[in-house]
Amino acid sequence: MGQTASQLGEQAILVVLPLIAVLTLNADAGQLGALRAVGQAPILLLSLFVGAWVDRWRTRTVMVLADLGRALALGGAAVVGLLGGLGLPALLVVAFIIGALSVFFDVAYQASVVRLVKRDQLVRGNSALEGSRSAAQIGGPALGGALVSLLSAPVAAASSALFFALSFLSIGRIRRRESIPERSERTPRVWRRIHEGLRFVVSDTSLRTVGLASAAFQFSFAAMMTVYLLFLPRELHLSGTAVGLALAATGPGALLGSLLAARLPSRFGYGAVLVSAAALGDGVMLCVPALHGPSAVTIPSLVAVNFVFGTFGQLVNVTVMAVRQAVTPEGMQGRAAATITFVGMGLTPLGSLLGGCLAEEWGLRTSLLVTAAGMMLSPVLMSLSPLARLGRALPAPQDAPPTAAHQVTSSDIKTR
Repeated sequence: MGQTASQLGEQAILVVLPLIAVLTLNADAGQLGALRAVGQAPILLLSLFVGAWVDRWRTRTVMVLADLGRALALGGAAVVGLLGGLGLPALLVVAFIIGALSVFFDVAYQASVVRLVKRDQLVRGNSALEGSRSAAQIGGPALGGALVSLLSAPVAAASSALFFALSFLSIGRIRRRESIPERSERTPRVWRRIHEGLRFVVSDTSLRTVGLASAAFQFSFAAMMTVYLLFLPRELHLSGTAVGLALAATGPGALLGSLLAARLPSRFGYGAVLVSAAALGDGVMLCVPALHGPSAVTIPSLVAVNFVFGTFGQLVNVTVMAVRQAVTPEGMQGRAAATITFVGMGLTPLGSLLGGCLAEEWGLRTSLLVTAAGMMLSPVLMSLSPLARLGRALPAPQDAPPTAAHQVTSSDIKTR
């Protein structure tokens, strides 16, 4: 319940802030790209540090504090708006705070799964959690678009804050004890722990490929979404509600993808599912630049495209997460998740800026086609790696590199 509420708020605010900028403040392509880049910058700046910290903390504590902070930030934005000061600078500050706290929440919830369920339950556990996120994706974008269209900007921001407050209350009720790696007086410094996480991901072929494929996808996707959020209202002349409705179609697709992820990898093989789902999900976005005509034609087409994108994109997400968790030792989960997030999404601010620049220089349709084509590099990278040859069983965990807190000595060898 907590994650569903949190994701509902996050999905809504991802639409609310850009639409406030475009429809209320008349932001141009460059300003919209800057707004999205500022919201994504914490991924690049904080992910590695957050991963090192999460491995030493209770994930429940991290998640409730992140949700409380996001609720307070949006509540503050609402107050500023009521006083007449909600301009683009204020939106940039709110976007950065929300982005920073979302990094904490996302890394913590991925690490929490491994601490709460057994290894043979990882696929089902991730499928359930991603299913809740999919449910949020159904209502979040539509809700965000409706809030901006029907209410004032401050009220739209305050309404989104309520979902983070609900998540704070729900996750705070979790009482199950987590299996946290024991602390030691010789626990290495944060930079050493970050280096251990980087070295572990780079040394594992599957994790390294996941990071590179994710980087290619997320960079292109960030650029495409900047153009996409301009293309829908300005080229297809859709209202905020219609934009939210079209984006919300990703949610039912993602819910279906979560259900498929619980069955297809064990039947057809993890590698085959990853490559084929990525190719189908990313490839369907190439249809969007060809859309023309009245909203009676374009909206159903966008709904269909986003449904397919959501289905196969979520199938990839759940499958990749299960593979990553399976090959990663328990004490390395937070750092592995954060490292892949850093590598995969660290370039998204640059992608958002690139999308804004391309839209200004090349026009919306051409820019949308180019950025959508860039997303296809992700399935190509996976198909050329050993990740494509994974079978129907999850791989075994890899050994983590020795840490400063666990140096191997001659007496250790004799004892073992």
